[in-house]
Amino acid sequence: MIKVLLVDDDALVRAGLTMMLAAFDDLEVVGAVADGTEVASAVGTHRPDVVLMDIRMPGLDGLSATESLRARRDPPQVIVLTTFDTDEHVLRALRAGAGGFLLKHTPPRQIAEAVRRVAAGEPMMSPEVLRTMIGLVSGAGADPGRERARAALARLSPGERDVAGLIAEGRTNSEIAAELLMSTATVKAYVSRIFTKLSLTNRVQIALLVHDAR
Repeated sequence: MIKVLLVDDDALVRAGLTMMLAAFDDLEVVGAVADGTEVASAVGTHRPDVVLMDIRMPGLDGLSATESLRARRDPPQVIVLTTFDTDEHVLRALRAGAGGFLLKHTPPRQIAEAVRRVAAGEPMMSPEVLRTMIGLVSGAGADPGRERARAALARLSPGERDVAGLIAEGRTNSEIAAELLMSTATVKAYVSRIFTKLSLTNRVQIALLVHDAR
């Protein structure tokens, strides 16, 4: 079972998500809170695998809560689930370490699949959000962070850079293995080394770093 914590200030949304996720045998909602200030305590109590996080809440907003949560030792994965997909929200959420960013009108089966993929360490974004991210990085121009990103990637071996590049294209471990003619276990080892060398926590951050370097 994949354990899920819901964070949303709307009681109807929390109830709706609970009912929706209950329809899937491999997903279990272990808790639901109404504000970002309650996240740390709820995570400590329920030990979720994935947190579905709203952005706008009256106390601590979901982006700040995500940043705080992902700074913990062995944190759960976070999917930002919101009605807002502004450039600022998308980049801040992904740079904070969110493993997914979905809009609330996303169909239930896609939300469930996103929970499964993010729990397995693979990013998941709504098509609208993915287009926003691609537009941001492709139009960044002379970003002062480009040289820092290139310097970070230079610390990787050639094989690790190849894996990072394919992660930036949204490839899964099995797809990367087929492309580079290596086993899935070897790809996982490369990904782990990339995380360690670059002090990153998920694949979205690898993808952003690769895009920043271009």
